[in-house]
Amino acid sequence: MHPWLEKIAGVRVLVIGDVMLDRYYFADVTRISPEGPVPVAQVRETENMLGGAANVAHNLARLGCKVSVAGISGDDENRRILDHKFNALGIGHAGLLKIPRPTTTKVRVIGGHQQMIRLDFEDAGRIVRSVEQRLTAYLLRQLDVGLDAVILSDYAKGVCVPGLCRKVIQACRECRIPLVVDPKGDQWQKYKGAFLVTPNVKELSEVSHVTVCNEDKNIVALGSAIRQRFGFDSLMVTRSEQGISLISDGEPIHIPTYAQEVFDVSGAGDTVAAVMGAALAAGLKLEVAAHLANLAAGVVVGKVGTYAISADELQAALKLVNRPEEWEG
Repeated sequence: MHPWLEKIAGVRVLVIGDVMLDRYYFADVTRISPEGPVPVAQVRETENMLGGAANVAHNLARLGCKVSVAGISGDDENRRILDHKFNALGIGHAGLLKIPRPTTTKVRVIGGHQQMIRLDFEDAGRIVRSVEQRLTAYLLRQLDVGLDAVILSDYAKGVCVPGLCRKVIQACRECRIPLVVDPKGDQWQKYKGAFLVTPNVKELSEVSHVTVCNEDKNIVALGSAIRQRFGFDSLMVTRSEQGISLISDGEPIHIPTYAQEVFDVSGAGDTVAAVMGAALAAGLKLEVAAHLANLAAGVVVGKVGTYAISADELQAALKLVNRPEEWEG
């Protein structure tokens, strides 16, 4: 195993955010319904996958990290599916609180490789103060036991309220451990002072209130302004076919994509956040972490459905890269 991946194995990472269940119906579509002009999907397979913050945790677990997850769910059958999956992966989930709302669930119908429809089952209202306090208390207990990094996975489903985000950022700074934020929406004041924030181009556009052209110059100009405005140590923009741009104190770094085929981009942001968190937890340089995250994203977009990369798959991808040791500068 590559020394970087050996360092990642065993690091302790907490994921806080919007836990979801992703359910896929894989179907064959061969005819149109006689009841109306809609395709008939003959379901041949159903698969439940970890989504949102749970998918971040899944990626970390497959990389060999010691993972725990905190957030909310309902007390329902979909929560029991999550419990079973977390237990099988060895992901600690004592911080996944049951509250009176349905477990956030996304249902997708896939015809061949084409997504036909997505159905969302959720209540995305903000968590109440008492739930915020319980999640904060769980974070502090985990920090007392020992953490190497924290990842905040915001899908705007109610967990990442400003008060909780501020407490997470403050606690990580006080403990001097890296915090990776996967943001959502345009209200980024709640992320102020975070160590690393990882938006995609659409999210950068939303917070900038302009349409961002996916070119190096534009990404750097707007990204630098946003980084300064909110006091981030670093900003890393994921740019689909253009790869990744890392904006920090030094010169911006642009890393081309490694993706060979793109079947499904869902969950790629989770993989980027997970690999960045794991690599920084292991003490790897920010540029090395960005290269690894970009490499991992190139693997997962070639899979159908929400997918978590394994250490072996990342190792195999690393072997195809010419002179990765140059990433360390």
